Amino acid sequence: MQSPRLPTAKRFGTMIPAISTGEFPMEQERLNEEQFEKFRQFLYKVAGVKIEPTKITLASNRIRRRLKATGINDFDAYYRYLTSVAGKAEVAGFLDALTTNETSFYRTASHFEWFSGPFLDDLIARRSQGRHSPAIRIWSAACSSGEEPYTLAICLQENRLRLAGWQWSILGTDISTQMLERAREGIYPSRAVEGIDPQRLRRYFQADKSGQNWVVGKTLRDHVSFQQHNLMEPMRSEPFDCIFLRNVMIYFDRESKKKALQHLIASLAPEGYLVVGPSEGVFDMLDSLQKRSTFLYQKP
Repeated sequence: MQSPRLPTAKRFGTMIPAISTGEFPMEQERLNEEQFEKFRQFLYKVAGVKIEPTKITLASNRIRRRLKATGINDFDAYYRYLTSVAGKAEVAGFLDALTTNETSFYRTASHFEWFSGPFLDDLIARRSQGRHSPAIRIWSAACSSGEEPYTLAICLQENRLRLAGWQWSILGTDISTQMLERAREGIYPSRAVEGIDPQRLRRYFQADKSGQNWVVGKTLRDHVSFQQHNLMEPMRSEPFDCIFLRNVMIYFDRESKKKALQHLIASLAPEGYLVVGPSEGVFDMLDSLQKRSTFLYQKP
């Protein structure tokens, strides 16, 4: 006799097995300690990110959203599905739910002042000496919803006269597909663009019909691209002249930081720069680079 087929739930254009413990709504509102630890360890294994033990309620709420999205009725069944071959595609949804994303335009303005000034001065000088091609490659690692790479694009666009004849590109990466989708859309509410002065806002963004949102203009979009990337994996790309790594390593433990930095430094071009945030906790792991300031390191 043919075995009965498991019911399926259609989510996001794919068919997901309706793995559940019954037909009734889930009664467990909060992860127990054992379940929480399983999800913590899985997140660390996949992304190198550790959730604080005090965040059990936050994790419970976010994972419960994934249960609703997949049609699975309990935490244990979801964990089995997530860690199975059949649940491989769900890992992205799990990471979207559990990783923290917070950013803004022109966050830590001094970093962008350096980028627009001394950084470009150095590249232009090296070009005049025949030590650099007329091309600039920038990587915004863990770019979240795109504010940082678009800010970098504004900086380069404002220097377009002295960069005449140069080609430049900015890559924004993040582990969260949800954040990358928002970054590609390039639509931000008025409160999100408060860090941009009105003149820049009118020049590089357009207000939508509602007047409540601002859309990134073509002059910036043409130079910015986005792709998913896990900092625990090496970047398969040509080297970068500058990598921004800010406000992300605070979620990594020491071993994960070392691994991520190894990949990042390998992706820096000779004499390339690494810009780090003030709370990354990586300053004693950058011995292979030359310290230029509290936030700036250069590859020999």
